Amino acid sequence: MNDRVDESPLPDLNSDHSAAASELRMATFRLARRLRAQRAIDTMSDGQFAVLAALTVHGAHTLGQLADRERVTAPSMNRTVSQLEEAGYLTRIPDEIDRRRVTIDLTDLGRRIVDETVRRRDAFVEEALAELSPEERQVLARATTIMRKVADR
Repeated sequence: MNDRVDESPLPDLNSDHSAAASELRMATFRLARRLRAQRAIDTMSDGQFAVLAALTVHGAHTLGQLADRERVTAPSMNRTVSQLEEAGYLTRIPDEIDRRRVTIDLTDLGRRIVDETVRRRDAFVEEALAELSPEERQVLARATTIMRKVADR
């Protein structure tokens, strides 16, 4: 962990929304980058992991549903799914009624990759929280609720 203390003044959230927004954006992106680095497989792209995570959280999807969820084109999602299928992380299941329709779901290996990545990311955050004061942890707990509110708008 970096022992350097950032002594730059905090922006006044009430008077300068622009500076506060910039500081929040930079801090959020920096933390997100650090979290993304905590993954079970270093060669897996963020986009590939996002597909595995979406299937873990939301269950099996069609290719079109996955593309919509991840906000990419169907051909782009097809390439990602093909790479993940080749690696053994997911499988395509033909629809029994409409053979043109295929459902994409995780394999056991894909689930293990998601579980291990989540475990590593949680451990990273737990370690960072352990280095903070109780007051700092309380501030972050309150900030979590506010950040969700901003993200959900």
